[in-house]
Amino acid sequence: MGVSVSPEQVEALAQDGVVCVRGAFDRDWLDCVARGIEAELRAPGIGFVEQAAGLPGRFVTDYCAAQQIAEFQDFVLHSPAAELAGRLMGAASARFLMDVLWIKEPGTSKPTAWHQDQPYFCVDGHEMCSIWLPVDPVPASVALRFIRGSHRWGKWYRPQLTSGKELYAFSDPDSKWETIPDFDAELDKHEILSWDLAPGDCLVFHALTVHGAPGNPQAANRRRVLTTVWFGDDATFGVRPSPPRPLFEGHGLRAGERMESPYFPRIWPAPDTASRRFARDSALRISI
Repeated sequence: MGVSVSPEQVEALAQDGVVCVRGAFDRDWLDCVARGIEAELRAPGIGFVEQAAGLPGRFVTDYCAAQQIAEFQDFVLHSPAAELAGRLMGAASARFLMDVLWIKEPGTSKPTAWHQDQPYFCVDGHEMCSIWLPVDPVPASVALRFIRGSHRWGKWYRPQLTSGKELYAFSDPDSKWETIPDFDAELDKHEILSWDLAPGDCLVFHALTVHGAPGNPQAANRRRVLTTVWFGDDATFGVRPSPPRPLFEGHGLRAGERMESPYFPRIWPAPDTASRRFARDSALRISI
């Protein structure tokens, strides 16, 4: 049986920029992701970053761990994620861009700063979303927060590194890129969306929706999350002011070309069995 989404859920993603999907993933998939997370923590890959060095708790991120972790590859290829993303976007297909781990251990003080996702990535187009899937119960007080409707502002905010430095070197002062406001200082001007999440629930959000998260001050509960990033039919290869993060190389795509490459595989609808595999190999270089 395929994934079922309601018209109300599709409308929520389109209008609010985020939708909470209850019970989207069963225990088998949560266990699969949890095993992958622990495997990555035991043997971190090239994208692994300790985000809270010198601060209380532990906050780590990891980019593109599915390059090495079999459990994440299984999730990308066979879980309901691709179909869920495609149907909610209203797209005829869903291709996989990347995965990101967000792990905040108990007592972590460092927040995740307000940001948009798409400015970091090499993808242009409207049909692009992320699935934020926790494997632990997550109260709204430590979950991802969203500024409702911010994906419809027509804004592209300059992406920043966790150090506070800007990711790109901008040469055109009149470009479309804007410095992101201090949203913490103006939250009363916006409607903030967040949810209590049980295992199996997920958040699906548009790549231009402004979002962020507090730390994890809980005394005992971990906050382990796998994010997978998906795009649809109108996606083209986007060039940024300087190299994005992560930097995908070796795919052969040029600016403005459709993102049709085995390095960004179409997962839904499923291709024929012979080509249904994790199509990235050593020819794809990823710089973090």
